[in-house]
Amino acid sequence: MLLNRKSVELLAPAGNWEALEAAVEAGADAVYLGGKHFNMRMHRNKDTNFDDEMLKKAVEYTHAHGVHLYITLNNLISVDEVGPLKKYLAYLNEIRPDAILVQDFAVMELVKEMGIDIPLHTSVMMNTHNEHAIKKLKEYGITRIVVGREMTLSEMSLFKERTGLEIEYFMHGDMCIAESGQCIHSGVVFGQSGNRGRCLKPCRWPYKLIDEATGDILDPDDKHDYKLALKDMCMYRNIPELIQAGVFSFKIEGRMRPADFIRRIVSTYRKAIDAYIADPFGYQVDEDGWQDLYKNRARDFTTTFALGQPDASDIGFDGSREPRFFSDAVEEAGFQDDILRSESPIDKTFDGPRRLSVQVSDIESVEAAAKHGADVVYLAGEVFKPNKPFTLTDVKKAIEIGQKYDTKIVVNTPRTTMRRECGELEQYLTAINELKPAGIMVSNLGSLKLAQELTDLPVQADFSFNLFNHMAATFMKKNGICMGTASLELSFGQLKKLVENSPLPIEVIVHGSYESMICDHNFAAMILPYKHLDNPEFVNRRYALQDKVGGVHSLRMDQFGRNHILFTKDLCYYPYLEKFNGIGSFRIEAKDYTPELVAELTRLYRTALNHLDNGQPYFDEASFAKLQEISPRQLGIGVYRFRQSQDSL
Repeated sequence: MLLNRKSVELLAPAGNWEALEAAVEAGADAVYLGGKHFNMRMHRNKDTNFDDEMLKKAVEYTHAHGVHLYITLNNLISVDEVGPLKKYLAYLNEIRPDAILVQDFAVMELVKEMGIDIPLHTSVMMNTHNEHAIKKLKEYGITRIVVGREMTLSEMSLFKERTGLEIEYFMHGDMCIAESGQCIHSGVVFGQSGNRGRCLKPCRWPYKLIDEATGDILDPDDKHDYKLALKDMCMYRNIPELIQAGVFSFKIEGRMRPADFIRRIVSTYRKAIDAYIADPFGYQVDEDGWQDLYKNRARDFTTTFALGQPDASDIGFDGSREPRFFSDAVEEAGFQDDILRSESPIDKTFDGPRRLSVQVSDIESVEAAAKHGADVVYLAGEVFKPNKPFTLTDVKKAIEIGQKYDTKIVVNTPRTTMRRECGELEQYLTAINELKPAGIMVSNLGSLKLAQELTDLPVQADFSFNLFNHMAATFMKKNGICMGTASLELSFGQLKKLVENSPLPIEVIVHGSYESMICDHNFAAMILPYKHLDNPEFVNRRYALQDKVGGVHSLRMDQFGRNHILFTKDLCYYPYLEKFNGIGSFRIEAKDYTPELVAELTRLYRTALNHLDNGQPYFDEASFAKLQEISPRQLGIGVYRFRQSQDSL
């Protein structure tokens, strides 16, 4: 391809007016910034972000200088925020920025409903990582994709070729180690969600690697404690690779950075990009520019996934270059339930008896759940080693078990479906359609599209859709989803409003192990002397991360090699079931449980729900005590200890 000045966009951040001017003066083609509400940088709202009047001035200023302006509206929206969001969108439509960055489906739904014609860009938090999702996103005016950080340049190049949309890529700055939009650690532990612009960065805590079975510490020194502390992205030495891969917008992270930092970064990249465009064949890295970046760095640098799978060299293990620690490890909530007990029950009636669903990861657990009263059994799309994923033969057998006990079998799909998983999923879903289970569970728009194209089965949405409000539920219903799973970051009060206002049945996870984050990194392999080609048996061992207050976060590797980090306590809402009126389904998340535990949990919850259906007392103290005794981890109420997931108003 022949390059010119318009072939590449240099996109700079701005947290205040001085940073905006610095970005424009240093040569940015576009600037992105946030208002005082609804964006992913809410921690320093007093001295950063732009009020409505300043947003209008920013649009006028950038346009006067021939620079595009994008406004971030990229956090999850609660039911209470939908009204103010409508007013904000109407105002943005008046001042006419060049694009809006979005994460929540509610924004897409409202933009379409309100007839707003401003182009939409998907935030990286939407975790767009396959071409099938693009078909749906295009219907809602999406013109650009900010791709997930786990996508390599080679994958991105093919993605660009197949979708035809502009690709935006983070090429400098602070990076999350978890898959975008799939980390709920801060939201659950502190009530301050990373998906709502308030992350307190538990990934920057120190952790010890331990053998989960014995509790032995496997890295006793203090040189490798910051195991999740990913270094900062820096693609300065790889500008040719970025451009030739088809990246259009080079995005710099840093809306909390001061003006002098923005000026230095933008001018350095501006010079390098212009040099490459002017003479690609003769281009050489400007070592003076590199030295300026390196000497003024906060953390050390990495290229993360851009050039291949990251390894130990991409982690700042000793923590010495962390510019700021936002929080310290704290014990997760047990049954500190004063707030939860004060909440009134959901004001919605049941349409029929209460529905109990159980997600499992082996055939023995399918039988255990079905035999003891599960209405629905989900066959996990991801299973944790040493367990094996469900084969087509397993699915057929599970359906037979379901018929024996009058239990519906629903096939789940992986949360992450990159090119490999999509290829496998196409063949799998085609075969599944012939077996006729009761339905399919999907975890992203791409797998939704595949399920609808390749099967005629009912489709449900899993918790990875981050369902937070009734407008997102409306989006889901319009797009063929028959049930949505509530976000695990919703407080009970916020869940109550979602269920009461949703046009879609809402499933709630009421018991089980659950994940703080999912990562495409092998943390144990970074510490221990093993390689998957030399001693693959190490993969089947169970490891955990231990935080400074003694909390043990189990590490689970799925069949795709991704690591799932579990919370230290499992959810348990058994004492509060009478509050969950009118929900579509009570769900037990049991894919990390033995068949024996699955049987006991299903029996206990089935009995309780039957008693509620019959207007009888359901809580049994002895059963609750036994439940705590047999659980593999302590039990707690997660985010329900808080009145709300802190908002962005």
